[in-house]
Amino acid sequence: MKKILLASAALLAAPLAHATYFEAPLCDDPKIENPDSTGFTFTDVILIPTTPVKDQNKSGTCWAFSGLSTLEDNVLKNSGKEIDLSEMWVVRNAYIDKAKKYMRMNGKINFAQGGSFADVLEMTRLYGAVPEEAYSGLNYGEAKHSHYEMAEALQAYLDAILARGMKNGKLSSAWLPGFIGILDAYLGKAPENFTYNGKNYTPKSFAKEMGIVPEDFEIYTSYTHHPFYEEFVLEIPDNWIWSSCRNVPMEELQAVCDNALENGYSVMWAADVSEGGFKWRKGYAVLPDDKDQKDMTDTELARWVKLDDKDRDNAKYDIKGPVKEKKVTQESRQTTFDNYETTDDHGMVIVGTATDQEGNKYYKVKNSWDTNQIYDGFFYVSVPYFLEKTLNIGVHKNAVPKDIAKKFK
Repeated sequence: MKKILLASAALLAAPLAHATYFEAPLCDDPKIENPDSTGFTFTDVILIPTTPVKDQNKSGTCWAFSGLSTLEDNVLKNSGKEIDLSEMWVVRNAYIDKAKKYMRMNGKINFAQGGSFADVLEMTRLYGAVPEEAYSGLNYGEAKHSHYEMAEALQAYLDAILARGMKNGKLSSAWLPGFIGILDAYLGKAPENFTYNGKNYTPKSFAKEMGIVPEDFEIYTSYTHHPFYEEFVLEIPDNWIWSSCRNVPMEELQAVCDNALENGYSVMWAADVSEGGFKWRKGYAVLPDDKDQKDMTDTELARWVKLDDKDRDNAKYDIKGPVKEKKVTQESRQTTFDNYETTDDHGMVIVGTATDQEGNKYYKVKNSWDTNQIYDGFFYVSVPYFLEKTLNIGVHKNAVPKDIAKKFK
């Protein structure tokens, strides 16, 4: 998934209302002390305990951050232990497996920084997990992740090896060690074992002891170009691993998400964040309805019609608070996907629900773009935005409503 570069917002005091934490008592006086200047006032309804917000910085590794956060949250739910897993351990292993497939496919497959929740699950299943302190992946003189140079070097290396291999009719036996050498130089050599809290582990023994079971997670989506209640490979470039999603109607996709949150599970969320209503610095994402002009006066409607496309977009997304949002249908969801209006941009984690000052429901989302933002790295997504702009979600299998799970063979 591509990392969208946004200018950092000034750090503002988060104007949150009372937060009802999962399985925590209600506050006797849930008043809002500091309504914010964005026009929205959010009150948390459900808030799942989650590990701290991280910063992927200049790397297209949101899928690793969001996927591992979902696994970390599950450990926290089951054991009360807060662990910090190494994203770069997963990234390293994914690059190696991705390179092997790229060479087998003669370069006719996506090789990029992006990935998916399925990558996290598969890499963890195959290679285990490592704590951040044992493998930070910062072996190249930077304090934060910055992968552009490494990614360009890996791509150029593979293409050169592939071109020479095609001419020679075979690949050199040195190509994979050479590729791993680049990863070693930037991310550091892979630890075969390490010490954590005074005990020695291998990556697989660490995952087992922490209770990380990738097989316990499932991925759901909702598109009509494949039958419902079957699995299919979602056709997006970053799905290099060719993982399958469980396909359900749109309303059931939301039901899976809601049921997970109601039972204390966070939800991995892959979505389009390139929309005009996605206001990261202001802490919300909405899907304004520009077709419903019934409340406009004749003068306002005339002005709207005369605006050019750019000015109309600027006016449409000049949001001062809760707005009339688009009515999303299964058909409109499919159309925006087919027409590239809903694109595979970013991986995040849904950690709760909230309402605005008008009672509209939102999902509270944890991002991986650091904490220098109005809600310290969290933001609120409206239900219409979720319904139309979700590519897929990843959940623990116990979080899926039984009536939905039993519809699959």
